[in-house]
Amino acid sequence: MELNGKPKSIGLDEDPDLQFLLRGGDLIKVKSNSWKKTRFLKLNEDCKTIYQSSSKAFKRESSFELAEIDSVRLGRQSEGLQKYTYSSIENRCFSIIFKGRRENLDLIASSDDEANCWVNSLEKVINRLHKLNRQQNSEHWIYECMRKADKNADNKMSLKELKHFLRQINIEVNDSYAETLFRKCDTSNSGTLEGSEIKLFYNLLTQRDEIDVIYDKYATSNGQMSRNDLLNFIQLEQREPVSLGYAEELIKKYEVDETAKQDKHMSKDGFLMYLNQEGTLLNPAHIDVYQDMQQPLNHYFISSSHNTYLMEDQLKGPSSTEAYIKALMKSCRCVELDIWDGANGEPVIYHGHTLTSKVPFKDVIKAIKDYAFKASPYPVILSLENHCSLEQQKIVAMHLTTILGSALLTQPLGQKMPTTFPGPEDLKGRFLIKGKRLNKLDAAFNNNTAEDVESVSEEDEAADLKEGEPTHKDSKKSKKIKLAKELSDLVVYCKSVHFTSFEQSRKKQAFYEMASFKEGKAMNLAEQSANAFIRHNIDKLSRIYPAGSRTDSSNYNPVPLWNAGCQIVALNFQTPCKEMDLNQARFLPNGKSGYILKPEFLRDPASQFDPINLRKGPWLQKKVLHIMVISAQQLPKINKNKEKSIVDPHVRVEIYGVPQDNASKQTHHIDNNGFNPMWNTNFQFTVNVPELALVRFVVEDYDAASKNDLIGLYTIPLTSMQNGYRHMPLLTKRGIIIPSAGLFVHVMLLDA
Repeated sequence: MELNGKPKSIGLDEDPDLQFLLRGGDLIKVKSNSWKKTRFLKLNEDCKTIYQSSSKAFKRESSFELAEIDSVRLGRQSEGLQKYTYSSIENRCFSIIFKGRRENLDLIASSDDEANCWVNSLEKVINRLHKLNRQQNSEHWIYECMRKADKNADNKMSLKELKHFLRQINIEVNDSYAETLFRKCDTSNSGTLEGSEIKLFYNLLTQRDEIDVIYDKYATSNGQMSRNDLLNFIQLEQREPVSLGYAEELIKKYEVDETAKQDKHMSKDGFLMYLNQEGTLLNPAHIDVYQDMQQPLNHYFISSSHNTYLMEDQLKGPSSTEAYIKALMKSCRCVELDIWDGANGEPVIYHGHTLTSKVPFKDVIKAIKDYAFKASPYPVILSLENHCSLEQQKIVAMHLTTILGSALLTQPLGQKMPTTFPGPEDLKGRFLIKGKRLNKLDAAFNNNTAEDVESVSEEDEAADLKEGEPTHKDSKKSKKIKLAKELSDLVVYCKSVHFTSFEQSRKKQAFYEMASFKEGKAMNLAEQSANAFIRHNIDKLSRIYPAGSRTDSSNYNPVPLWNAGCQIVALNFQTPCKEMDLNQARFLPNGKSGYILKPEFLRDPASQFDPINLRKGPWLQKKVLHIMVISAQQLPKINKNKEKSIVDPHVRVEIYGVPQDNASKQTHHIDNNGFNPMWNTNFQFTVNVPELALVRFVVEDYDAASKNDLIGLYTIPLTSMQNGYRHMPLLTKRGIIIPSAGLFVHVMLLDA
């Protein structure tokens, strides 16, 4: 096993694009009009990090991981490049966009071809890394740690280097254990490990005892699994109704030993490969769009963002087109635009009466047009919060119609007045405007009914002061707001109206008229009048938004509002938190399309469902969920700067659903082992309404003296989980996959 050869496992050896990145080159880094400096960038030998030279005396270089890159954009496709460069060099520019809050890297190459080369090569290597399976990721990671531990680069490992390596991979062993392990592998008694001895050490280290136990239980054919043994395992443990032919296909696909393959047997190595690849917790049938997308729009939960323009807090944080792009690329399907009069007759977007920065309205619409349908083809709702004068409202309408063109819905679908919403399928690739309208929708079909008014009552949150905002003389709540007909006419299926009561809505509200509720009011209704709220949401849309007092852009718990059938539960996408994690989990299945069909009992006009007072009904499908938390693999260090800092992990399993189903249970912690901790702890949960339940796995670094640190987490709808022995990836607080880490569990969901 060579420690200083080129890293194998990304499978692009001798590829010209990879060679281009490994050579690297000079680029101009752009930060402002006056800050444009030459930087040398290259891909490091590990094929996972990019080296970047720095001019700072104390920081001669810096590097970042390819895993941190969200996307690479050719051209002036970032706010920085649009502001600080000329359109004449459009094709020499490109941006590296990072996940999370790290600033974009805006760069200029020396020629169009070179910019193309950087973008194509980076995309190729990033895609390649995404395609590595769990096993390859794991090997790559361990291999890299070994290379780093080989301080003198002699391709050998001394005992000292071995101890350093073990600490690097997050495992603390006492000296005598390290020496025993070392002696066991040093078969030549040379005092160092090299070649086959390193391979032996690697095998001992990565041996998964828990997998051996499962394998040995089912391997009845001279210590190997026959195709029948494998079939037994899949049918009994994994609860998958498959045939013998399927078991044979798996042997062909994953078995590494040719003799075993000939005998239609699966060795331990093949079995581990199969479990790593096919043994995912998320049901593969739910990865793509699998639900009926023809139902009326209000029959779906819709992934929705609040104050979409903000990157940080609501008092002085920056507003940015980038915030819209990030939300849309997470499949958000309803974005909010707070529009105010701007200088030179051009409307701007920002958080009114605060110090948040302003961004031109037309720039936001251009960004939305470019990125709306990259992650999902299904319709995007633009929720307008209109504070503009009549003149600038007309400019808003003009930008919407000219920039969005035929993708903007300006008329109801069909030839006659609709009585219900179209479905997401019929609205693919379309934009819907949510806002005030001067007249009834019938006016679109019947020119005589156009009411001759130019103002509408304004008691909604739209131009209303948000709770907790400062009061200004010029911002007293007005009962009437002047509305430009040009803007009014663009509102088709999402006309904003004020909510008085469910009874009033039943009598007077048309299906296309929708109310917005502040979180406090919505939570009260969801607790005290849950069934009435559910029935309201069976033929209308409801939008919920966070209280204005959340100036730090924190979030409320969306689950009780989904339980009440609310479709547009808007959260601050810019804030990584448990609530945002639950939102991403709710929209994880169905192709991450941003639309999830509500359960039947939240769509049935006669539904008696009440999540607070559970009675008998089709929603009550009582299940017992058995979860055994078995082990974790290659958990990251929390404090990378302190080599000696090793994690003490424990795992918490949480259920979020109707109040009766909410629960949380936790394993013991394991001292000093983030590499392969093993808990083998069983939990049992009773779940009354499985269709609304989310299951959250949280791995933390236990600390007796202070708050536990998050190591990684994974959240998934209960109905998208597979039974049996399952691996799951782990994500950071910001929802980014930790490449080598994983959690191994056994799941069994049984009728109570």
